[in-house]
Amino acid sequence: MTALPHPLHALLDAIEEAALLVRGERTIAANAAAHRLLGHDIVDRDVRIAVRQPHALRAILAGRQTAQEVTGIAGLGRSWGLLIRPLEDGLLLVRLADRSAIRAAEKMRVDFVANASHELRTPLSTIMGYAETLAENGDLPSHLRQQFGQSIHGEAKRMLRIVSDLMSLSRIEAERFVEPAERVSLGDVARIAAENGRPLAESRGCRIAVEVEADLPEVAGDFAQLLQLADNLVANAVRYGCGGAAEVVELLVRGDGRDVLLSVRDHGDGIAATHVPRLTERFYRVDAARSRDSGGTGLGLAIVKHIVERHRGRLEIASAPGHGTDVQVRLPLPLS
Repeated sequence: MTALPHPLHALLDAIEEAALLVRGERTIAANAAAHRLLGHDIVDRDVRIAVRQPHALRAILAGRQTAQEVTGIAGLGRSWGLLIRPLEDGLLLVRLADRSAIRAAEKMRVDFVANASHELRTPLSTIMGYAETLAENGDLPSHLRQQFGQSIHGEAKRMLRIVSDLMSLSRIEAERFVEPAERVSLGDVARIAAENGRPLAESRGCRIAVEVEADLPEVAGDFAQLLQLADNLVANAVRYGCGGAAEVVELLVRGDGRDVLLSVRDHGDGIAATHVPRLTERFYRVDAARSRDSGGTGLGLAIVKHIVERHRGRLEIASAPGHGTDVQVRLPLPLS
């Protein structure tokens, strides 16, 4: 690095994002983040060696104070906040702040609103269609009236499940930084979830087998949220892993070193590896038609992920076509 007055060295070192000092068309100095981003052989050379994005380079060479957003620096698709500030002695301070995470979060919010609107619009359209027919045709046969009424009731219940899950997600996210204060037995949670899931399992022709290791310590947790987590995992396993030769869903709770493990395993069709990383995304479905027919909202595993994160645990999903699915939640034991 070219010799610079001490305050400028301190300025560069204090900046976390990539930062350059430029004079004219030459890079005078760069901090460690700039070297990692733009290369190690950029100091005392033409600034075009370090910055090759045309809009960013034009702004730097103009030498005026500016703040703008650019893409195409150090990888396609990444968004950067470019901030240029003139200093004394003809120097420019050039900072590159990675905005990719912010833009990704914004896109996620936009996609979420669009998906939620679509999920609610579909049953609402069905309800409106049947309701209009009932209102305009007073002489419909009784069996058609009953069929339309059942359809309206079913679609309304589906909308209620979606709204309920959306509200659950909102509450869990609002509490994500609040450390759970209760002491919870995951064995009790598993037994209650198995009982809650029994009617659905019986309707699908399968059973839920529960195995809880004796004398397990309690975990620090929110009982209601952990029960919701287990209910969602059991319901998913029954909906998509029961039927045919797959007659049992296995619910296991045992000690696992410094954690307590809750595992829900089914022996159904399984899921291809390309889908597994996206299963916890909101409204992501491997088979949208099958999910809706099974009564799923597409939010169950998203809720599970957020509950696990609030409890500082780990969520692992293992699945393969023809080998069923095993979802494991590991929650840490209290330190005292």
